[in-house]
Amino acid sequence: MQCKVKNVSINYEITGNGKPIVMLHGYYVDHRLMTGCMEPIFRSKVGYKRIYLDLPGMGKSEGAEWIKSSDDMLDIIISFIEKIIPNENFLLVGQSYGGYLSRGVIHKMANRIDGVLLICPLIIPDYEKRSVEEHVVLVKDDKLLSKLTTEDAEDFNSGFVVQSEKIYERNKNEIMTGVEIADNTFLQRLQQNGYALSFDVDKINKKVDKPTLILLGKQDDCVGYKDSWNILENYPRATFAILDGAGHCLQIEQEKLFNSLISDWLVRVNKP
Repeated sequence: MQCKVKNVSINYEITGNGKPIVMLHGYYVDHRLMTGCMEPIFRSKVGYKRIYLDLPGMGKSEGAEWIKSSDDMLDIIISFIEKIIPNENFLLVGQSYGGYLSRGVIHKMANRIDGVLLICPLIIPDYEKRSVEEHVVLVKDDKLLSKLTTEDAEDFNSGFVVQSEKIYERNKNEIMTGVEIADNTFLQRLQQNGYALSFDVDKINKKVDKPTLILLGKQDDCVGYKDSWNILENYPRATFAILDGAGHCLQIEQEKLFNSLISDWLVRVNKP
């Protein structure tokens, strides 16, 4: 579906009925990253209205010349929420850059958020200032790598901590499909000139006293895991989990543990 927000066409999908859950993906990818890891969980659950959108310049959503910063991206997200679920409370899920923007949403409209899930959240926009891990491959699949082109093998080696054919296929279907259609010119310009929000997204007046889950990969060489410890005090009801054998794609590399922790979060969200 398409929705006009601030004169920009935003692509989105809605699955199910009930409590709204707004899903925000990371940079360069699209909503398929989120549907790929979240929908298998919700197939056995009822009462949730999952709202997946493509951020501007990603997936099938338009970029625009006037979108020059993450502040502009955040304004579009908030306007989208107001248009799709006006006056409703909702759960908020953000992955990587989407986890950064999610905290911007919390900063602006915390009173409407009943639960928060952050997956490998971006904490520090400037890569040089992040505390990240050296890339390592813990489980290598030489048989699989031998079937791939040199370029595909290098990309897979550089992006994943755990290798298997299933992980490769999920990467291709849930991540690379979005990367391949992203508006690179738009995204590179924004990343160079306006990637950081103009305000400290983690300096909030009131703590988020709602069920929260923060998931991090112990071997994440993109955003790391150590910087996330600095935001934990903002979330007094947070489960804070650092998963070994997982990088920036922990939802794929540690699928069973990921699914279990999400299910636990949903139980906590539904407790009176």
